[in-house]
Amino acid sequence: MMIKTQLLAGGLALLLGSPAFAYEEITVSEGGTLTGTVKLEGAVPKPKGYNLTTLPDPFYCGRISDGQGWRILQPFQVGPAGEFREVVVYLEGIDKGKPFAEKTVPQIEAKDCLFLPFTTVVRDDQSVTVVNMDPVMHDIQAYETSNLGARVLFNVPLPMNPQHPRNFKDRTEAGMYHKHMAGPPMKELVKLSKGRRIFVMQCGFHAYMESWGVAISNPYFAKTDEQGRFTLTDVPPGTYKLVVWHPYIRKATEQTVTIGPKATVETTIGVPAPTGRLYANEVLDHAYTRYNVTEEQKKEIDPLVHKQDHMQDH
Repeated sequence: MMIKTQLLAGGLALLLGSPAFAYEEITVSEGGTLTGTVKLEGAVPKPKGYNLTTLPDPFYCGRISDGQGWRILQPFQVGPAGEFREVVVYLEGIDKGKPFAEKTVPQIEAKDCLFLPFTTVVRDDQSVTVVNMDPVMHDIQAYETSNLGARVLFNVPLPMNPQHPRNFKDRTEAGMYHKHMAGPPMKELVKLSKGRRIFVMQCGFHAYMESWGVAISNPYFAKTDEQGRFTLTDVPPGTYKLVVWHPYIRKATEQTVTIGPKATVETTIGVPAPTGRLYANEVLDHAYTRYNVTEEQKKEIDPLVHKQDHMQDH
């Protein structure tokens, strides 16, 4: 499989190449509909925490924190009733069906020192645009991942828009620079190893910036909404494997579904919440005093741009 990054106005574009088998686009006359809800069963995992005294950026990125000297990244977006949001749902076992939708290419934005969205679905031969909207420079480091280990895809700077101010004379005015303008474009070419379909992007300057992508081979996929809901339409009659994917759940949740001609099938999928420590920098329950944050350091990391909530902020 190949990813090709192509220059577009205001960003970096990724193009994915051919899968192991070719999907055939046909007219589906008796297609059915699959709708459902994905719920996380169990306690929502703790977010990641990044101490801003060791990862300083006093002018912008460091001004987005919980007010206690921590930048928060919550990979699990879950509603009050367990609605599992922003997870990828797709069908496996379909070698021919409806055409891929001709839509605007997926876009990943570096915005407020996050890569958004956190999860992205990419198809073969489709571009993904990456744009820096922040008033600071970022550095994209992309890796393909698998149980065999990671491999670097590319490492390129993601400059900010030259119209952003560059002289921050007074750090207390950092919030004044909270403007979003697309930075200049770039062009790269990388290849995914055979059999790999997951990649992650991180920022070399700001460790709390990450975004995950999964490559699909047919158009029967969706991302869950705020209610944890998804809908797949024009599904050819048959029995398939329904897969729920989240980058921090090691084993994807699977369910066998059967779709009849012009039938509508409703399903609920429970995803067991992962337990134990998922990452080395898991947010701690106790106070932050062990980092000995001085009054002067606190002045450098006041959340002037945005104060984060531990459970809800990406």
